[in-house]
Amino acid sequence: MQTLDATIINTALPAMASNLGKNPLQMQSVVLAYSLTVVMLIPASGWLADRFGTRLVFLTAIACFTIGSIGCVMSRTLNELVAARVVQGLGGGLLLSAGRLAILRTFPPSQYLQALGFVAIPGLAGSVLGPTLGGWVVSIASWRWIFVMNVPIGIAIFIAGQIFINNIKLPVQRFDLKGYLLFAACVLAFSLSLDGLADRTLSNTVALTLLVVSLVTFAAYGLHAARTNYPLFPLNLFSVHTYRIGLFGNLVTRIGGDALPYLIPLLLQVGLGYPPYEAGLMMLPVAAAAMGTKRFIAPLVARYGYRRTLVSNSMLVALIIASFSLVSTEQPAWLRIIQLAAFGAFYSIQTTAMNVLTLKDLVSHGMSSGNGLFSTVQMLAMSLSVTVVSVLLTLFQLLFTPHASANTLPIFRATFICIGLITAGSAWIFWQLAPEAKRREVGC
Repeated sequence: MQTLDATIINTALPAMASNLGKNPLQMQSVVLAYSLTVVMLIPASGWLADRFGTRLVFLTAIACFTIGSIGCVMSRTLNELVAARVVQGLGGGLLLSAGRLAILRTFPPSQYLQALGFVAIPGLAGSVLGPTLGGWVVSIASWRWIFVMNVPIGIAIFIAGQIFINNIKLPVQRFDLKGYLLFAACVLAFSLSLDGLADRTLSNTVALTLLVVSLVTFAAYGLHAARTNYPLFPLNLFSVHTYRIGLFGNLVTRIGGDALPYLIPLLLQVGLGYPPYEAGLMMLPVAAAAMGTKRFIAPLVARYGYRRTLVSNSMLVALIIASFSLVSTEQPAWLRIIQLAAFGAFYSIQTTAMNVLTLKDLVSHGMSSGNGLFSTVQMLAMSLSVTVVSVLLTLFQLLFTPHASANTLPIFRATFICIGLITAGSAWIFWQLAPEAKRREVGC
């Protein structure tokens, strides 16, 4: 529900702007209000789950998201819509971390791969199908139906959560307000700088200033965490080898892999002349292959271990991404579909295996803070992937088409090669894992 909402709205912005009497270029606040609220709330979500219970926080998240969706449906002005999106963001920020935490505390470590792989299917489908569904809904009905769909889903999830999720509480220390403010300022400044660089809504000077602010507050948080007894994110989290490797591996992998849902539609529409709806349909093989692969991940890791699985699969994902540099107007559609399906299958293996690797060795008292930091890194990686793609496209446009040539394929080809090389870098990170890290806690 959350990932679908985050992606489906992008294709509906022009229709929303027309209905509200606004310029489409003024609608960025609708997206930004949600994403920034999510980023701001994630760091506190782990402490809240420990203090008030996993089920209560999860249900509160679902309630906020559903109420925010109702507010979006009822909005008559842009300001009302932005306010409703903030309420949605409150739910989304709690949901991103608390949802995974509920799974980790409901299932034993031996079932993490199966459980996380199963719950990842709707999120993956939502992120890939969102643009297609958004375009379809807007073409046959009002944009408000995008948010109407969230209401029955939210009610159903609320009822299921009330029945199946245990309200697990853990003893907590006083909330690290100073650490939270420093870390939130760091993440907020970093996110704004990335968004500003990616969509050019901020000048380079302002974006770079925000980047410097994020680095300064990050250093300040590090000093604070080293000196306080109970920081928001304890530095000893990084003493857990699998967590440290998994966190950095996730960051590098997602900079490459998360760029494709943004880059592929651009390639199809701008480079190959696909209409928007057909470009969205071409993403269906990604979702189908990803969902079909989930059942094989646990046996695969059980047989080969995390190290061999992630190192070899990182290289396969990198090669598949780089293979899109071979796309041409003469290439048959079925070959394109095979490429997209291959990416969906192997990227599904990668994300599920490295997610479980990151969290599986955290002790119970570090699960909340570790999961919160992990969720924050995932959000930042998605923003960073868009920024990297935007920078590469701009750079190669200057190099290959200085005279505004209509042929944009060389720009995309060079970009795919670079994204593939970045993704391949994660193989070196996962190579640092212990070779014997297999079979244990895989559930097979």
